[in-house]
Amino acid sequence: MRDLVEVAGALRRRDVSAVELIEDAAARHARFGETLHAYRHTDWAAAHRTAEAADRMLASGEAPPLCGVPVSVKDIYGVEGMPTYAGSSRQLPADRWSRDGWLVRRMREAGAVIVGKTLTVEFAYGGVGVNPQWGTPRNPWDRDVARIPGGSSCGAPVSLWEGSALLALGSDTGGSIRIPAAFNGVVGHKTTRGRLPTDGVTQLSSTFDTLGALTKTVADSAYFFGSVDPKWGDPLALLDALETSTVDGLRIQVPRCMIWEACQTDIADVLHGALHQLESAGAELRHPAGQLLDDAHDHYMSAGIGKAEIHAWLSEELPEWIDLLHPIVGARIAGPIPLASEEYRTAIAGQRRMAALADTLFGDADVLALPANLITPPPVAEVLDDLDRYKHVNLATLRPTCPVNLLDLCAVSLPVGLDDAGMPVGLQLVARHGQDEALLGAALAAERVLGTAAARLGTPPLLRS
Repeated sequence: MRDLVEVAGALRRRDVSAVELIEDAAARHARFGETLHAYRHTDWAAAHRTAEAADRMLASGEAPPLCGVPVSVKDIYGVEGMPTYAGSSRQLPADRWSRDGWLVRRMREAGAVIVGKTLTVEFAYGGVGVNPQWGTPRNPWDRDVARIPGGSSCGAPVSLWEGSALLALGSDTGGSIRIPAAFNGVVGHKTTRGRLPTDGVTQLSSTFDTLGALTKTVADSAYFFGSVDPKWGDPLALLDALETSTVDGLRIQVPRCMIWEACQTDIADVLHGALHQLESAGAELRHPAGQLLDDAHDHYMSAGIGKAEIHAWLSEELPEWIDLLHPIVGARIAGPIPLASEEYRTAIAGQRRMAALADTLFGDADVLALPANLITPPPVAEVLDDLDRYKHVNLATLRPTCPVNLLDLCAVSLPVGLDDAGMPVGLQLVARHGQDEALLGAALAAERVLGTAAARLGTPPLLRS
C-alpha cells in the first residue's frame, strides 16, 4: 500500500476512490489477518459505508484532509458502535466505551475511515506487547519465529504492514508508540503531553499519558499531526512549514548515558552508522553528559507513579476488572502507593523537578538522539513462559523511551536499519516540551537523508510472496 500523503493526494485528484482503498484494505486483511493478528475487532461493512460517504464528499471538492483514508484505532479508545476491551478479558461498559473519544471524533471530522480496533497490552500496561487474553500480534520481520511486536500499541504497526490501515492510532505513556514503531520498522510520534486530549481513552497514567499515531513515514506522521492538532487542522500548511527543514546545520546531542551503554552492539552499530550519515550531510553531532536521562529512567521505574495512577483509575472506574487482570499485568500493578500518600506526592514532586531541568539536556542543540530499542525482540514464547524473563525484557523496552515521558518531552522513532537478526532498528529523536513541529522537521530532514522504511529496510519477510 502507498504512503498516506501520496494516497491523500490521489483521493483528491480522484485517481483512486475511497471505496477502492477500503476494498483493497479488506483484501489485504483477508490475506494476512489470520497470520498477523493485528486486530481485536473489525467492521468492514461500516468502513465500506463510510468510504462511500467519503467518495461523495470528495466528488464535491470540499473534502477534509483525511477523507477516505483507512485508519486503525488502538483498543483503548472509545469508538462509536465498536466494543472496547482494552486488552482485557471482558468488554468495557458500552454506554461509555462505545462512544467516540476526542481524537476519534477529530479523525472522523477529518474524514478518516475507521476499519477496526487493534490489539493492545491489557490496559496498555507494558512495553513487551504480548496479550495472553486474545493473542499477540505477529512481528512481520521474522518469517520463522513469532517475535514480540513491542507494546503497548502492539497491533498498530502490524496493521500498517498488513496494509489494512494507512494510519494507526496509539498511545504513549512510557514508550507505547515508539517501542512498537522501532520493533516493527515504522514511524512513531510521541506527542507533547496535552497537545492531543486523552478524553475517551482508558487511562494508564494521568501524569504521563499521551496520544499519537504510527505511520509508514515521517511525512505521513506530520500529515496526521497537521490534520488533528488544534493549532493546525491543515496538514498541507504544516508540511509547507516543514519543507525547508534540512540536516545541514542541524545540531544533534548524542548524550553519554546508560541508554547508549545498554544498547545491544549490533543495534548501536546501525544507529551510529545512521548518525554518521546525518553528520556527513551537514549535521553537527555533540556528545554531552546525559545523567539526567538516567536519573529520569530510575525515577520512572522506582517511584511508582504509573502503577499508583492506573490502580486508582481501575478502582474508581472498573473495580471488578482488577481481579480479572492476567497475572502478567495484575502482579505488576499490585501494591501501589495511594494517591493521597506522602510517598506519591514526593514522587510527583521529583518528577516535576526533573522535568524543569530537561532543557539543560539540549544546550543550544535542536534535538537529542537516542536508541528507540536496545534489544532484538525476543520470541513471544520466551516471555510468556517466564515472568522473570518478561520483566527483564519489559525493562529493556522501556529504558530508552520512558525518560522522555518523565521529562515531559516529545519524540519520534524512525526506522534506520536492521540488526544482525534482520529485525528493525529505531533511531529516537527527542525535542523540547511543546516543540513537536521542530521535532517533525528534524525527523523529516533525517528521513530525506536516510530514506524511508520501504527504501532502507525493504519488505518484511512474512509479507514477501
